[in-house]
Amino acid sequence: MKTCGRVRLRAIATLMAVAAVFGPPSHALAQSGPPSGSVTLHIVQAGYIGGVSKGGGVLHFEGRNYPFTTAGAGVGGLGVSRFDASGAVYDLKSVAEFAGPYARIRTGLAIGLRGKGKMMLRNSHGVVMRLSGTRKGLALSTGVDAMVVSFAK
Repeated sequence: MKTCGRVRLRAIATLMAVAAVFGPPSHALAQSGPPSGSVTLHIVQAGYIGGVSKGGGVLHFEGRNYPFTTAGAGVGGLGVSRFDASGAVYDLKSVAEFAGPYARIRTGLAIGLRGKGKMMLRNSHGVVMRLSGTRKGLALSTGVDAMVVSFAK
């Protein structure tokens, strides 16, 4: 089997696992009530059919700041970019519900120092992040994948 075929099969398996755990992508966009908090996020993404990302940010919740790191993988996108974003967090009842795996839907385009993007995430606790920001690099980012959030130590 060619390497490209293996990458596609892994990407499809990842998406199926995300869909099985978190439901269809449209469910990932649901949130209820006012925001529980906010986040700032900085991620570097690289992709060619399959993609990977790594980064970190800060959760602002109940008057405190909680630094965290991220790592992700999935399908969709081409190129390398940095995504600097901020946005609202919904349905977060305690800090303990924030960490863990998230299903992620992302869109955006980066050409040089100009670009915009959006990212919507949902975890198994029902916590939703709706982010928008800027992209830098040379990339087309679109797809569904998974991202794991861990609190910085």
